[in-house]
Amino acid sequence: MSALYVSDYEKELGQQVNALTDQLNYALPGELHSLDLGQYDRIVLTGMGSSDYALIPIERELIASGFPVWRTDAGRLLDMPDLITPGTLLWITSQSGMSGEVVAVLETLPAAKTLIGVTNDPQSVLAKKADIVVELKSGEEATVSAKSYLNTLVASYRTLYALTGRDEQPLLEDVRAVLPKVAEIVQNRSPVQIVTDRLFSHAKPRVALIGMGADAATALTGALIIKEASKVSAEGFVGGEFRHGPMETSGEGMLALLFGDGGDATLQTLAADLEKNGTEVVTVGPQAYANSQRWEAPGDTPLTRLLCAMLWVQHLTVTLARGNGMVPGEFLYGKKITVKI
Repeated sequence: MSALYVSDYEKELGQQVNALTDQLNYALPGELHSLDLGQYDRIVLTGMGSSDYALIPIERELIASGFPVWRTDAGRLLDMPDLITPGTLLWITSQSGMSGEVVAVLETLPAAKTLIGVTNDPQSVLAKKADIVVELKSGEEATVSAKSYLNTLVASYRTLYALTGRDEQPLLEDVRAVLPKVAEIVQNRSPVQIVTDRLFSHAKPRVALIGMGADAATALTGALIIKEASKVSAEGFVGGEFRHGPMETSGEGMLALLFGDGGDATLQTLAADLEKNGTEVVTVGPQAYANSQRWEAPGDTPLTRLLCAMLWVQHLTVTLARGNGMVPGEFLYGKKITVKI
């Protein structure tokens, strides 16, 4: 493969500032502001893959506000249909609006009191069945989710703010302010390439992504897109669960990415222990855990940190793919929209 070849996936990575700008300029449906969350006996958040993981920060914020919240992927929801009651607010996120499990939920499960659909396709099954549609405005996307994931994060936070009566203008200003940093990171793949070259010098390269709190969304989504885009096996973990078994896979030949604000004691200790056993540790955030190297993701707000951290993971998907002899983002066995269940 020519070193000058730029895959469709890489082209889409370069379009993310424009896509984010389109989401920021989009006016949310007015109906969101008039919903009273107190009228629901529960809130159920669902989606598949990165659409599900993007809801982790939303789940945490709603729980912190005292609401009864369940987040479960649409496949599990099909196995637990009684979770949907006549008094449920059901929030479904699906970038395509056509994922097999999401369509099955819409067609086979009892109707919720109110259905919010967050999707990139206003003509999709999800959009047509939703009571309120929130558009991602991420544009066309041919390969592994990139633009659509970042826009999902922003759209999800905006929807949360509308539902809880918070002024979204400071949020929008924070994202606009970080766009130059987004553009800078998009153009700076070299630190990731250096780490990738060292990783492939080992006979059994492994990748682990570990995040705390809202940053768990980056760890879980990152592992998913690494597998999709590069065909390299990677696993995502939420904080301390890495020590319960997976720790035995660490050591030389493992790259561990740690996501968070830099202040969590669990990740501080984990980073130190991993470095001692020969694991290459990289913190992706505003400050390094232990003495690890760091790829910068501003920590001003959880959302801006999530946006910037995912850009470094996207770079890793490209460098891993090329090191693995693959076209970054190219599907071998699946396709963009997974309709089979």
